[in-house]
Amino acid sequence: MTSARQLYLYIVKNITVYPEKEAQAISYMLLEHYMRLRNIDVLVDRPIPENTAQPDWDSIIKRLNNNEPVQHIIGSTEFCGLEFRVSSAVLIPRPETEELVQMVTRDYAEPDKNISILDIGTGSGCIAIVLARFLPHVSVHAWDVSDEALEVAKENARQLIADVTFAKQDMLNVTFPLPGNIVQFDCLVSNPPYVTYSEAESMRPNVLRFEPHEALFVEDNDPLLFYKAIADFGVHHLKQQGKCYVEINEHFGAETKKVFEERNYKKVEILRDINGKDRFVRAIWA
Repeated sequence: MTSARQLYLYIVKNITVYPEKEAQAISYMLLEHYMRLRNIDVLVDRPIPENTAQPDWDSIIKRLNNNEPVQHIIGSTEFCGLEFRVSSAVLIPRPETEELVQMVTRDYAEPDKNISILDIGTGSGCIAIVLARFLPHVSVHAWDVSDEALEVAKENARQLIADVTFAKQDMLNVTFPLPGNIVQFDCLVSNPPYVTYSEAESMRPNVLRFEPHEALFVEDNDPLLFYKAIADFGVHHLKQQGKCYVEINEHFGAETKKVFEERNYKKVEILRDINGKDRFVRAIWA
């Protein structure tokens, strides 16, 4: 292929496991990553110099057609305008989670002293790192139970120059004293596992085969397991008027809200995402 458009059309044509629009988006990601070619370069059919080094496109396309996520192939993804390293040890950040981060940044935008935020189940570190970057006046802590995930998160924090304190901690079996000897936080934020195993059959192979199940799934007989643990933790470790923000399963909005109300949280709200689905719960500990 001697031009950007020829290469783009070749990749799109040969990606067979995705609908055309997704194949087009994936192609643009690949061209940007490997060739530094932008959408406009494809539109104007920019020539590719003969001596330009190119990856093995057929090998990459084969991996895509085997349902390997494009983010794993290129090793990174964009989240809130920042580029994060990802691997099979962590979930690939979703656009909905950007909305969760935006809620927190809006509520804590005003500089205040001694504000501390805890990200529970940090994965790639995307939530904690963006909060640390966008809210430099805030002290950000992040926990995960996975050593591999914490390594990815720490590397992302180094690369993105974000001041986050990471620690290994199991939210379902919290050990004391807490990392850093912090007793109370102003804010808890989490995107915990919330997909039930019965929903797995409707999920795509690129998720089921390549993303960590422990970060995705909960048992059908206790789908609110992590929300109960987070809410219970907040009862003892949120300051008065402290806030809790969680991403939720759209099918359990009312039930998740009830978890917090039963523990005497106030102003418990179900908030919808950009697609109009119940996606977040925000609650205040008073």
